[in-house]
Amino acid sequence: GIAALGMLLVIITGGIDVSIGSVITVVTVVIGQFATQVGGNLFFLIIIACVTGAICGLANGLLVAHLRLPAIVATLGTMSILNGLVLLVTNGKYIRELPEYISGLGQQYLFKVELPEGGFYGFPVIWLFWIGAIILTWFMLRHTVIGRGIYAVGGNPESAARVGYRTKRVLTFAYVYAGIMAGLAAVVHTGINRIVDPLAFDGFEMEVIAAVVIGGANVLGGSGSVLGTTIGVLFMGVINNGMVLLHIPTFYQKIAVGLVILIAISIDVVQQTMKERRMVKVDIKD
Repeated sequence: GIAALGMLLVIITGGIDVSIGSVITVVTVVIGQFATQVGGNLFFLIIIACVTGAICGLANGLLVAHLRLPAIVATLGTMSILNGLVLLVTNGKYIRELPEYISGLGQQYLFKVELPEGGFYGFPVIWLFWIGAIILTWFMLRHTVIGRGIYAVGGNPESAARVGYRTKRVLTFAYVYAGIMAGLAAVVHTGINRIVDPLAFDGFEMEVIAAVVIGGANVLGGSGSVLGTTIGVLFMGVINNGMVLLHIPTFYQKIAVGLVILIAISIDVVQQTMKERRMVKVDIKD
């Protein structure tokens, strides 16, 4: 869910980031190595994760905004590079025996209430990360200049430049923010899984993209909302959990995700085509 918030900004600008899963993997390896070899504390680990993700996002942003590479090409390249670096460093092996402050994060609860018959109710601490990311992203998109610039650049880059937005900086910021959200997501996933698996996020980018497009973000750019993305994340969670409970094999889940993406993108393209046709008719009548 946190990674989807970062992907939302990229998609609103009219781009795409297929390296998001690889960025999360890199960050999990970095914080896993740091936690096991240096120690530290959770706050410092979060800073390291966000900075590492931001650096990866900056690389994507520079390639897309300044070198003007197509987003799909640039992020495919960085995805391959990052995956190779992870395997080079880890040799494909898990990082285990993480300190308690990170390995126990997924088992911490607020307002924990023990039940007489066993078990308990509580509010998972890791949900605070997602809620905080939702509030931050919503505020940034709705109440800041850079947020309005993201919508403007996604809607029409030329018009955005004419009214004063620095399109290259806006695009770069979107990818950097996606990297920061990937870093935060890496902390949460590491806290839940309690180990670092260098292959855990293969194909994860498809689920992130699917959640965003299900939430109503236009893959052609210019529209999308935090509320819609949140709903999309919850919807994907229901689908995945439902398939697990029904004992449906995982490869069917991948097929479902692919179909969701294709249908959502097709709807966006059809709506855009119909809108352009209506505009042409109005121009002719005038």
